[in-house]
Amino acid sequence: MRDDIDFDENCDPNNPRKIKYDDILAASHRIMGGVIRTPCTKAHMSEKLGMEIYLKQEFVQFSGCFKERGVRNTLMLLSEEQKKHGVISASTGNHAICMCYHSTLLSVPCVVVMPFSAVVNKIEKCEKLGGKVVLHGANIIEARRHALELCKEKKMLYISGFDHPNVIEGQGTIGIEIIEQVPAVDAILVPVGGGSLIAGIAIAAKHLKPDTEVYGICTDKTSSMVEALRKNERVFINIDTTIADGLAVNIVGVNTFHSLKGNVDKMVIVREDWVARAILRLVEDERYVVEGGGAVSIAAIMAGLFPNLKGKKVVCVMSGGNISTTVLGRALERGMSAEGRLVKFKVTVNDRPGGMADLCALLANINVTLRDCVPERAWVKGDVFSVELKVICETKGWDHTKELVEQIKKHFKEYYFQDMNERTDKTAGTRRGPCLAPNPVCMQK
Repeated sequence: MRDDIDFDENCDPNNPRKIKYDDILAASHRIMGGVIRTPCTKAHMSEKLGMEIYLKQEFVQFSGCFKERGVRNTLMLLSEEQKKHGVISASTGNHAICMCYHSTLLSVPCVVVMPFSAVVNKIEKCEKLGGKVVLHGANIIEARRHALELCKEKKMLYISGFDHPNVIEGQGTIGIEIIEQVPAVDAILVPVGGGSLIAGIAIAAKHLKPDTEVYGICTDKTSSMVEALRKNERVFINIDTTIADGLAVNIVGVNTFHSLKGNVDKMVIVREDWVARAILRLVEDERYVVEGGGAVSIAAIMAGLFPNLKGKKVVCVMSGGNISTTVLGRALERGMSAEGRLVKFKVTVNDRPGGMADLCALLANINVTLRDCVPERAWVKGDVFSVELKVICETKGWDHTKELVEQIKKHFKEYYFQDMNERTDKTAGTRRGPCLAPNPVCMQK
């Protein structure tokens, strides 16, 4: 194994390390002043969602995500000799940014290997922060293999972004802060990718307040931890595009998988359309811009996956806010569509002066905003003096949309609306993963 190029001595499948609370406590003192103690404030949407929700705002860190904690803790534990050789890691973004930022602050040489598919602005940010960026491979798997090759060649320390023991200890400091900030917390909802965040938080929270329920949340496209727990072994899953790119880990960590057993009460899977709606709600109700991975806990609550937490104090970990403007725009529009506030339909109107004006007047009379309108003449059957309009409108919600549909049907003969039922409002986000608690608190009446 040790001769295998993919072998990482700190993440050895044959020798997994179980993280201890004392190490997390030591990490919290070690990183103090080097990272922000983030706010954990009550959400405005608490009453609407039927529980007392507190948002742990890790997106206010300099890098925009929680990963600074683990990186800072790991770098501060380096020996003097290792500080001279430096550190290396493979990452598509957030972990790489944190590595470059804190290694520069601590004067430690740093190399980050990123795949060619990495976002350009994240590559540029790493370089501006003082790290050396090496582009290699079509994906993170190939980038990691190359990083491990360089690690052995240059005697650098490879730091896994989600599985190095010191990284997990650093992420666990969030759990200590949560218990201090919300002492009476009943449940903590944590996004899950590789597992370092939930493993660290769960160990800290269960030690300080054993009756605290800890739930892991992932999306239906990033469920590597759920599959691993279901089969009781780490398994590789293919991940294509996802709105929660921060959770897109193909195979969970060795140490995280070993450490979270017995500490996490349940894994929950939420559909990605609910994540888009959660991003929208966080922007409109809380004025927070949060990435997909950071919004999954709110998404799960909105999807009705936690009826057992009604009326309780719940902390949702907002793990990061590094969402591109393109993805943010798409998420907001998809969220509006899912809430019945963005409507697309086709309608055939008279193609003579005043025909399109009649449609616009109808929309104005019921306070519907016209967002886009594309006329189609060549492929319309029947009357040559007719034009089919492809229309996108903005409404106030489902009731307003129903009024729009009724008015279109009343005034025009030919029209087409997509499926207008409200299934997205009435059905659960998806399903729950395997229960991990020996005596589940969430199932006790």
